[in-house]
Amino acid sequence: MTPTPGLILAAPASGSGKTTLALGLARAFVRKGLRVATAKVGPDYIDPTFHAAAAGRPCPNLDPWAMRPATRAGLIAELGRDAALVLCEGVMGLYDGIDAAGTASTAALAAETGWPVLLVVDARGLAASFGPLVAGFKHAAKGFDVVGAIANRVGSASHLALLRDALKHHCPSVAFLGGVKRQADLVVPERHLGLIPAGERTDLEPFLERAAEACAAGLDLDAIAALARPSHLAPAAPPTPIPPLGQHMAIAKDAAFVFAYPTLLDAWRRQGASLSFFSPLADEAPDANADAVFLPGGYPELHAGKLAAAARFKTALRGFRGFVYGECGGYMTLGRSLEDASGTRHAMLDLLPIDTSFAKRKLYLGYRAMRLRTPTPLGAIGTVFRGHEFHYSSVSGENRADALFETCDARGHALDSGGSRRDNFAGSFFHLIDSTPFDFSEA
Repeated sequence: MTPTPGLILAAPASGSGKTTLALGLARAFVRKGLRVATAKVGPDYIDPTFHAAAAGRPCPNLDPWAMRPATRAGLIAELGRDAALVLCEGVMGLYDGIDAAGTASTAALAAETGWPVLLVVDARGLAASFGPLVAGFKHAAKGFDVVGAIANRVGSASHLALLRDALKHHCPSVAFLGGVKRQADLVVPERHLGLIPAGERTDLEPFLERAAEACAAGLDLDAIAALARPSHLAPAAPPTPIPPLGQHMAIAKDAAFVFAYPTLLDAWRRQGASLSFFSPLADEAPDANADAVFLPGGYPELHAGKLAAAARFKTALRGFRGFVYGECGGYMTLGRSLEDASGTRHAMLDLLPIDTSFAKRKLYLGYRAMRLRTPTPLGAIGTVFRGHEFHYSSVSGENRADALFETCDARGHALDSGGSRRDNFAGSFFHLIDSTPFDFSEA
């Protein structure tokens, strides 16, 4: 069976508008009757929810650093089933990764998969320089090909014509695929962890339709689809990156706990776990038959007062006898207290000896490697995971003697934070993505 052809939408820099164009293209192709699958490069919870809404099917992450090659290959094989085209949105700028060589970048994933790259260029302030800019990215490509360019935020018809002529003059081997005009209503609103989640957008469908109309009007959809090529990766089995925490896992799911990768939930089901969901914000308790609870990340700092008042939820978790694991926002909820942006302190579950503050903001961002220091349902002592950290909350009370993990950043530098474990309760600020080797010898 021939693999489904795919394309990667990348950009010279963050903020070029590639997410909006990826959503618009996905929806435009769906409106033409094409079966489209989407993917997102890197550790991102929010963008894939928009992709899923645009294409009508789940959008997995493809992480060049935190996933094993077999995990990525398995996800790509799943992507191609019952789809005629794969659209993969890159992360940051095309070559931006964890070092100057572009390790873990969109370019690295393009080289691994063989998917061609379409470059989305923010054309504001650009005229004839559009051509040399694209030519530079084309020339720098190693192991993959930049095959097309899209001009975004175009000012006028004459501006578009100049951009087209500049590309033809300076880089005729890259196809000019059209441009999308500047539109104030195509801006996706953001807050402190990125885009406002798709589930909170009451105007999501009209927005996706406007994006699709803008792409259909300004871009050559047939030419874009014709540039797609199949991945050269060998088909692989569906991945099982992280073991289930129990046979029946109760998972928190509401506006405060939104950051759970669908591919991880699917992998847990494949490994025989049954999943149920409950809402702490609605003061719900986990299913009485559950033997494990997972509190994923999200926005507890925006709902701290409501969580503090959720008496039924708090009583159920405090009396739970199975394994309880919290990531990032879930970890904050397991702690003693959470200080919101106004400086108000809210009592949390008091199951782990930490206090967190969103008023005393500090950015923590980056890939992490984690090695278990104590046996848990996640694995034996020494089990290694890779993942990421992204939050603005400061923490006090973490004790290295009770740390859940030994932790390094992507370059092998040891970090102080390693989460906490007490009895059957554990957590950290890290989002686990895959169980994959990492050299801790120099940490």
